[in-house]
Amino acid sequence: MPVTKIQILKAAALARLDLTREDETIISSDMAQILTYLDKIQSVEVTGPTVKTLFPGEGSVLREDIIKPSLPAEKALGNAPDRDEDFFRVPRVLG
Repeated sequence: MPVTKIQILKAAALARLDLTREDETIISSDMAQILTYLDKIQSVEVTGPTVKTLFPGEGSVLREDIIKPSLPAEKALGNAPDRDEDFFRVPRVLG
């Protein structure tokens, strides 16, 4: 399955990669092999137990939501090196 240059450049942009023309050629070949392999996997007929039948009666493993009082702001901010009213003040991370 051929992979277009546009698809490679889009994937590279999403991954924030700077590719050379040689890289594009190599990646094009690699991606084509991966997609061919995925097509083979999708064509396999699968039978047997499903995930739901592997664990019968398990139900939800998440705990029930229970409303509890939260930590008072004064206690939460007690050791904060810098604060703004009821909020932590932290250094700017971006831009």
